[in-house]
Amino acid sequence: MQYDVVVIGSGPGGYVGAIRCAQLGLKTAIVEKYKTYGGTCLNVGCIPSKALLDSSEHYHNAAHTFATHGINLKDLKVDMKQMIARKDDVVAQNTAGITYLFKKNKIDAFEGVGSFEDKNTIVVTKTDGTTEKITAKNVIIATGSKPTALPFLPIDKKRIITSTEALNLKEVPKTMVVIGGGVIGLELGSVYARLGTKVTVVEFAGSIISTMDGGLGKELQRVLKKTLGMEFLLNHKVTGAATKGKTVTVTADNAKGEPVKLEADYCIVAVGRTAYTEGLGLEKIGITLDERGKKVPVNDHLETTVPGVYAIGDVVKGAMLAHKAEEEGVYVAEHIAGQKPHINYNLIPGVVYTWPEVASVGQTEEQLKTAGVKYKVGSFPFKASGRAKASMDTDGFVKVLADEQTDEILGVHMIGPRAADMIAEAVVAMEFRAAAEDVARICHAHPTFTEAMKEAALGATANRAIHI
Repeated sequence: MQYDVVVIGSGPGGYVGAIRCAQLGLKTAIVEKYKTYGGTCLNVGCIPSKALLDSSEHYHNAAHTFATHGINLKDLKVDMKQMIARKDDVVAQNTAGITYLFKKNKIDAFEGVGSFEDKNTIVVTKTDGTTEKITAKNVIIATGSKPTALPFLPIDKKRIITSTEALNLKEVPKTMVVIGGGVIGLELGSVYARLGTKVTVVEFAGSIISTMDGGLGKELQRVLKKTLGMEFLLNHKVTGAATKGKTVTVTADNAKGEPVKLEADYCIVAVGRTAYTEGLGLEKIGITLDERGKKVPVNDHLETTVPGVYAIGDVVKGAMLAHKAEEEGVYVAEHIAGQKPHINYNLIPGVVYTWPEVASVGQTEEQLKTAGVKYKVGSFPFKASGRAKASMDTDGFVKVLADEQTDEILGVHMIGPRAADMIAEAVVAMEFRAAAEDVARICHAHPTFTEAMKEAALGATANRAIHI
């Protein structure tokens, strides 16, 4: 074989897995169909959306809070061209970084669509139609996902758009409808709401971010309506959308089954993502997709039904998160090398990069109740945090859930400033099976946002929070 490992796809799972393979002394190659590396995350997902989230938050603060800080501005306006250009530069820096890492780790990269001829032979079809074959002892499928399309809602990529097109609008729309109250819809909706767009979110479920702890969705909805004027139509089933000129008309049925019609400049369809396996030729090696024909079935070692062929990230079961894919990439590399790695899927954090940020790890209250687990709750609001008052970020709270008998932390759920970074403390504590008392006894620097974590842990241990 030419290689010990060939990875198909250079997203977070693929490129991290390839680098770990190379670190372990495995001769490694990666196949990527696009000209830049990094997959959805670096090119049209996590990284560019965070760049726009940061830019729009700066603008919103300049418009709404700077005066309170004693900073007076006039003639404030959005330069959309420059905002998009900065976002593109951030993306370019990150994708160039992966090119460097491949060279540093002596990973061979092939540009083209990778498909199986047999379980050890990958055919790379280039953009000019020519092909090249490479062979490997092991293959890792890391082809990621694409935005889910609704059959009754055609996406024209002009007015009815996905998250990809939403990253490159040349104007600040007056109005926008976002279909889907999950992470992607809320992040992109908040970008434009901060810039002055009237945003309406249409969600089929009875709450936004419905897979997270119920308290987080309620608080986020309240804050986004209060600070950005976002409107939410929950329990609404979208039935269609049509474009006429520069106007999109979205139709839906409300909870009573009554028709609702909405008009806007743009409509973002953000109803989730679907595993991307097109063109892989899985049928040639005997792999049959599951979950309604979308996901690649794997065992506990992320190995498919074909020995030596592995799959990671969005193409397999579990949360569609970049950091979950990265952990799986490392896991497979180390497993191939004969090590005994592990992943605790219960402790993969979820984050929503709105402002305030939302972050969660472990079990939710709803899950604990369903499982019949007796638990204690400690909650601390940021309005009681000195650091939050200083930065005018007093919305939100930290909630710690602990076992009623053992005091072990079972879940941590937070909405507030820098929650995306703060959640790491909870993950570390839970990886070491810490009790709420353990976190409560740890000295946290003052004044910091993380003191809210300590106070919530104190609250979960005999209601001992100090500052409330």
